[in-house]
Amino acid sequence: MNKIKVSLLALATIAFGAYAFKGVDGSITGKVRPADGATEAWAVQGSDTLKTAVSDGAFTFNGARAGTYTVVINAKDPFKDATINDVKVEDGKATDLGEINLQQ
Repeated sequence: MNKIKVSLLALATIAFGAYAFKGVDGSITGKVRPADGATEAWAVQGSDTLKTAVSDGAFTFNGARAGTYTVVINAKDPFKDATINDVKVEDGKATDLGEINLQQ
């Protein structure tokens, strides 16, 4: 019985250590122009989808896993949606898309 307890404790310690040293997720930020041209944005990577609000033209996706995303800005009429492909995110880093000018 003591061997089982020691084994479980060792396994829990290893699992905690692996989690503690895991990389921190990254983020994606940007600004939409005109500032009132959109209300929400989506970031898609495979089957993972993140959604965030656009407020005063600014948006941020927190908790983005490392990888390559497609970001879609849902525009309000009379503007057209904007799509940004190949947005690369690294663990612990912010990816800034800069200004995204919506087209009519």
